[in-house]
Amino acid sequence: QVQLVESGGGLVQAGGSLRLSCAASGTISSTTSMGWYRQAPGKQRELVAAIISGGSTTYVNSVKGRFTISRDNAKNTVYLQMNSLKPEDTAVYYCKWSGFISGSYQYYDYWGQGTQVTVSS
Repeated sequence: QVQLVESGGGLVQAGGSLRLSCAASGTISSTTSMGWYRQAPGKQRELVAAIISGGSTTYVNSVKGRFTISRDNAKNTVYLQMNSLKPEDTAVYYCKWSGFISGSYQYYDYWGQGTQVTVSS
């Protein structure tokens, strides 16, 4: 089992910044990727940014140049630095861990509980 603890959400004015953190713990054998998704009311959940084990990153077009994903491998923690926030960034942000757990050859996905980000205009 893998547990994900997210933090860093909140209310911010447009143009402001927030930093999300997600710490993974449990019987982790290897981490393939960690990422951030978001879901706004009435919309589907979408990938915001992800980082794979080799360090490559990917971003949805709408956040490129404003958001930065990074990872501390030793702490199994992923961060999302969000700058120049816009009202349309308002959503619940979810952390996702993908990889293998100890004692199993099966690939797993685990999700965090979500953290609310609200950007006021």
